[in-house]
Amino acid sequence: MPSEREQAAALLAAYGQEQLLRFYPQLSADSRDKLIREILSLDFELIKSIAHNGPSAAGDDAVIEPVQAYDWDKFDSGEQRRFERKGWELLRQGKVGALVVAGGQGSRLGHEGPKGTFDIGLPSHKSLFQLQAERLINLSARAGRAVPWYIMTSPDNHAETVRFFKEHDHFGCAPDDCFFFEQAVLPALDVHGNVLLAAKDRINLAPSGNGDCFAALARSGGLADMKRRGVEWLFYYNVDNALIKVADPLFVGVAAHFNNPIATKVIEKTDPAEKVGIVCLKNGRPAVVEYTEIADSLRHEADVQGKLKYRLANLSIQLFRTDFIERHTNAQLPFHIAHKKIPFIDETGALIAPDEPNAYKFERHHFDFFPLADHITVLLMKRESEFAPIKNKAGEDSPESARRMLFGLHRSWLLAAGVPAERLKDREIEISPLVSYAGEGLEHFKPELDPKPEPGRS
Repeated sequence: MPSEREQAAALLAAYGQEQLLRFYPQLSADSRDKLIREILSLDFELIKSIAHNGPSAAGDDAVIEPVQAYDWDKFDSGEQRRFERKGWELLRQGKVGALVVAGGQGSRLGHEGPKGTFDIGLPSHKSLFQLQAERLINLSARAGRAVPWYIMTSPDNHAETVRFFKEHDHFGCAPDDCFFFEQAVLPALDVHGNVLLAAKDRINLAPSGNGDCFAALARSGGLADMKRRGVEWLFYYNVDNALIKVADPLFVGVAAHFNNPIATKVIEKTDPAEKVGIVCLKNGRPAVVEYTEIADSLRHEADVQGKLKYRLANLSIQLFRTDFIERHTNAQLPFHIAHKKIPFIDETGALIAPDEPNAYKFERHHFDFFPLADHITVLLMKRESEFAPIKNKAGEDSPESARRMLFGLHRSWLLAAGVPAERLKDREIEISPLVSYAGEGLEHFKPELDPKPEPGRS
């Protein structure tokens, strides 16, 4: 029987990737074993097929049309209460789980470590993970049933993420209700389709995108855990949204009422150049078209009211029915290809940091599950209560802009609870998610914000 070294060499020869063993004779025994394991773990047939595909795009031949959306504010109060009751009913029955996509690093924010561990600068100095954990704790306590939390990491940050949760006692969540699992990776390819090395003993691998979430959930046992618990709806979101209402009961109720396989929250896109995808119909099927892939003519098109015709911004806030997930776990989603500046080891063994894009990364997107559903439920919400992404170190979509939005939201909660505006002037208001999930229960905090009486006065 051939050794693993011989198997790897034969595999590379069959697919024209022999350069991966170029430095093998120079490596230590441990480094040799590590490199061989990486080579044998790759799906070279998949790599060969995606190397010949161009970038995914809406294209001139795709028919793009607006999709129907329900505006939450246009439901009457009776309908809103019914949706809320339905959502709470499902939470109390343990039929809702939450999945956070948390495989990214905080390097663009100047933060060393997983993005979920980032402190956005609130007075409490809570990390993104802690804010989300406390929202789940609040919901679970009120529902009398824990909402299980499925945390998708990447190979680069898995161990550090798990360690961070352990160091913080899972922020009060039961460890058994926090399920960690890793997404898959794919190698970076140069313009000739050659797999790049990141080091002499390491292939240049990158996460294969959030479209791997359901397959990774199944591989890890997470899907089986959901079935054991009786979870019927999985709330999907990105870790970097500071305002995320994890497992939002209102949203759950709307999704369950219409009972389409997928429900998605959207906000209105007011600037054609805003870097968010649009929720729409593509060739008659539900879809998201990324901002990099939509034609300029569609990007700026207006409707009869003068609003952007394609203004429903994708927030990566979805609910997926569990039976839909099971049915499409291994769906062959398209790959989206990004041309990037990717450091690599050249033929001399030197590490090259290119000045221009030199290679390609391949990702699958979770929203490419949308066309597999005949219909989806689209719920239009207000930006200021739903979406404060943290993408950049400064300026737009930064920690500072997210803090400003969170302070504004919490201020609005107190105003709605009856606190006079003059008593909130120039104050940075942070309300713990353990105290209020969405502005409820704040009336009895009003006296704490009143001026204390001077001695001798009542």
